Amino acid sequence: MSAFLSLLRRDLKLAARVGGSGALSLIFFLMIVTLVPFGLGPDLNLLSRIGPAILWIAAVLATLIGLDRLFQADEEDGSLDLMIASPLPLEAVVIAKVTAHWLTTGLPLAIATPLFGLLVALDAVGMAAVSATLLVGTPALAFIGAVGAALTASIRRGGLILAILVLPLMIPTLIFGVSAANAALGGDIPFVTPLAILFALTLIFGVIGTFAAAIALRAGE
Repeated sequence: MSAFLSLLRRDLKLAARVGGSGALSLIFFLMIVTLVPFGLGPDLNLLSRIGPAILWIAAVLATLIGLDRLFQADEEDGSLDLMIASPLPLEAVVIAKVTAHWLTTGLPLAIATPLFGLLVALDAVGMAAVSATLLVGTPALAFIGAVGAALTASIRRGGLILAILVLPLMIPTLIFGVSAANAALGGDIPFVTPLAILFALTLIFGVIGTFAAAIALRAGE
C-alpha cells in the first residue's frame, strides 16, 4: 500500500510540476463547449436539448489529452522497467497511474461541468445530472485509455494511434452517459437506470483495462 501511494503521489507531483494534462484538458473542454454554440446559432432550446451530448463529447475528447504520456514517459527514462521489477504488482501500478490521471483530468472536468453547462443553456438539474454522470463515467474512459497508452508506450508520437484505438471503445460509456443526463431532464426512463449501467461499465472497464494494460506493458518489454 505504501508503494502504491508513493507512486500515486509521484504521478500527481509530476503532473503539477510540468503543468500537467489537467489544465490542458480543461482548456480543450472549454474550447469545444464554447465553439459548438457558435456553430449551432442562438437557439437556446436546441442548445439545452443537445447540451448533455456536447458536454460528454467534449469530455471524451479532453480525456485523450496526455494519455499518450501515461506510460511513455516512464518507458523513455527507464522508470517502467523498475516498476515492472518492483514487488508491487504491475496491475497495481496501472491502477495508481490511471487514478492519478483521472484525478488531474476526469475529476476537474466533472467539477467544472456546472460552470460550462451555462454555455449550452442547461438548467440546474441538467448541470447536476451531467456532472454526476461524468463523475461516474470518466474513470471508465481513463481505464480504456490506459490500454491504448500501454499498447503505444514504445511508439513515439503515438497519440493519433492511441485515439484511433480507444475512441470506438469509449462509445458505450458516451451513450449511457448522455442517456442518463437526458433521463434526468425528463426522459422516458428513470435517471437511475442508465446511471447504474454507466457505473457497471466503469467497474467492467476498470477490471478489464487494468489487466489488459498490464499484459500490454509486459509484452512490450
